[in-house]
Amino acid sequence: MAWFLVQTVYDQGKYAEVRPRHREYLKKLADKGTVAVAGPFTDDTGGAYLMQAANADTLQELLDADPYIAEGALESYTVREINPTLGAWLQ
Repeated sequence: MAWFLVQTVYDQGKYAEVRPRHREYLKKLADKGTVAVAGPFTDDTGGAYLMQAANADTLQELLDADPYIAEGALESYTVREINPTLGAWLQ
């Protein structure tokens, strides 16, 4: 499994309406262990989440199902694969 950092930039006119569905979606993924941590930036311009997926294609499928992306509530998002080497959640 690979880890990915997803950083989002909100469409300020759309994200607030979609946020409850986005959070519900990420909660389901967190309950499955797919999302390690997620949350908005303190200035509410966007957010970030750390996700685990088999590969980049699988991650993209998960992202495409996210209401923020599916409903056009983001101006943009970036994805970076990371190689975690330290952290309390690493076993």
